[in-house]
Amino acid sequence: QVQLVESGGGLVQAGGSLRLSCAASGSAFSIDDMGWYRQAPGKQRELVALISSGGSPNYAASVKGRFTISSDNDKNTVYLQMNSLQPEDTAIYYCNADLRFPNMGLRRYTYWGQGTQVTVSS
Repeated sequence: QVQLVESGGGLVQAGGSLRLSCAASGSAFSIDDMGWYRQAPGKQRELVALISSGGSPNYAASVKGRFTISSDNDKNTVYLQMNSLQPEDTAIYYCNADLRFPNMGLRRYTYWGQGTQVTVSS
């Protein structure tokens, strides 16, 4: 069984910073990519940032230049450094991982964390 455990959310004033972490643990697996999504009240979940196992990042246009995604492959952990936070960044942030397992061929399995609240006050 695989678990994604997130940490680092909280309350911050506009212009402030937060750093989210997400560690994957459990059965033996390899990571295709890990990333962060967010869901604000009344809105659909949206991609924030994604990083491949090779380290290539992709960002939503709304966070590009403010957020930085990184990973530590040895720790199966992904980070999201969020700078210049704005009230519109307020949401529950979910960690996401696409994994492969030994003897399971090329199929990818998607896992989600429990979510961590980020609130930015104006």
